[in-house]
Amino acid sequence: MTRSILLAAVAVFAAACATPHQEQMSYEQRPDLVGPQGATGPTGPAGAQGRTGPTGEPGYALSGPPGAAGPMGRRGPQGDVGPAGASGAVVVGARGNTGAVGAAGAQGETGFAGAQGSSFAGPAGPEGPRGPAGEQGFAGGTGPQGATLVGPTGRTGNPGLTGVQGGSGQTGDRGAVVAGIAGNAGPSGFQGERGATGPTGEQGAVGIVERWTPYRQFGFNREGSNLSAAEMDRISDMAAYLVRNPSLEVGIDGSMDARRFSRSDRDLSDRRADSIRDALMQAGVPGYKIQMGAFADPDLRREGQIQVLIKTRG
Repeated sequence: MTRSILLAAVAVFAAACATPHQEQMSYEQRPDLVGPQGATGPTGPAGAQGRTGPTGEPGYALSGPPGAAGPMGRRGPQGDVGPAGASGAVVVGARGNTGAVGAAGAQGETGFAGAQGSSFAGPAGPEGPRGPAGEQGFAGGTGPQGATLVGPTGRTGNPGLTGVQGGSGQTGDRGAVVAGIAGNAGPSGFQGERGATGPTGEQGAVGIVERWTPYRQFGFNREGSNLSAAEMDRISDMAAYLVRNPSLEVGIDGSMDARRFSRSDRDLSDRRADSIRDALMQAGVPGYKIQMGAFADPDLRREGQIQVLIKTRG
């Protein structure tokens, strides 16, 4: 390998030392003149791949210094221009930036509405399956029967005078025993005049409720003392009833047995009774017609409820 490098360096040096006579040679005589490139011949068939030879022994790592570069030779004449190649395909360039939006034009007049098209109802869809029936809720307890105050019936008026009995018609002649023709019936007597209507009796006295009688029961939520909307409707009904019957008074029984209930339970019952009293007074029932105390039967008291009773004021 070192020998080949030395030979190449000698050849370059010899070319550099050529005589001027050689430079005066014509282009035809110069061995380095290269003509235009001819057409490329067809590629011959590829030869069979030879076997890979054995790997030679590695050469020395040290190589000699490169020789001095020789002078550049003269540039040869320009070759003929080859025919122009086929036109390249047009490639769409990248999309340019979007321009600014122009000003909006004037709003055109609204056109006439077209005639309403005919329509028809489509067929009804299939009926969906019926959902399961909910469970029956518990029936609420029947409220206590309210007291009825009906006054006594007034005295019956005196009967009118009986009209004069009309005279009897004349009896027809008795026919013969033989089957004769019956005589004509005599005319009926005149109907007597109707007697005058008797005067209306005096109004009876208002009924009296001598003892405290259960009238309403009010329920409350657990640990609560406020009346619900449904209970407030019952308060309004009670106030209207007391207006129609001014002789009645109300007793609110919120008492509890100290031996059976704690102090906190009794305090809660008192607050509930007070809320009923306040609601009645706001509904227009005077305070002197409301009494607080133990009026109801202890055996009929229920936990969480306050009983309201009525009786005639003494």
